[in-house]
Amino acid sequence: MGHKKLIRFRAIDTYNNVLQYPENRKGNWNAFFKNDNPVTLELACGKGEYSVNLGRQHKDRNFIGIDIKGNRIYAGAKTALTEGLGNVAFLRIQIGQIVNYFAPGEVEEIWIVFPDPFLRKGKAKNRLTHPRFLNAYQQLLKAGGRINLKTDSIELYNFTLETIEEQGCTIHENIADVYGKGLATGPLAIQTFYEKMHLAEGRTIYFVSFSLPGKEITMPERFYKNEDLNEE
Repeated sequence: MGHKKLIRFRAIDTYNNVLQYPENRKGNWNAFFKNDNPVTLELACGKGEYSVNLGRQHKDRNFIGIDIKGNRIYAGAKTALTEGLGNVAFLRIQIGQIVNYFAPGEVEEIWIVFPDPFLRKGKAKNRLTHPRFLNAYQQLLKAGGRINLKTDSIELYNFTLETIEEQGCTIHENIADVYGKGLATGPLAIQTFYEKMHLAEGRTIYFVSFSLPGKEITMPERFYKNEDLNEE
């Protein structure tokens, strides 16, 4: 591990807004934030740019950036501490373990911003809008809670639309070209490091916001044919 990474890992060990594999946190996030405000998650948050910016915009909501890479979390956590954003925290865990850290109905909204689209054959199971992840989100989201995907990957965007239709989800907003249609306002106007890079390269940015159905998320047969769902 590089020297810079070691410094960052040591730093987040001292940050009170970073929780690493915490125990007894499920169902107790209101105690951590010391309020009953709605909780929003940013999955695969990287440097936590969305969590921090949403925290700046909405002081009446709580935001938790989730990632396994502590050296990336460091940047957002440090910014939140420096600015006194008590409504922004970071959780260092594997996203596949998310149901162990949140109780049913404890989360109101999820943001998935420029995640790895996992384009290699047989890796679709790792996409954060795959049915196995939607099933996990269903166990912690409030009824009607929204999932927001922002991506430059047409493959992930189309995969998500197909999955949404297959599962009977409700689409709230579907934008095939956020900037081309002039709709980069509010939360959509927040730009991460990667988004700025993608825009400089002329890439199209896609967005879809949806809610899960009341019925249980199912695993279509096509996934069993093409993937080993037990492989991590």
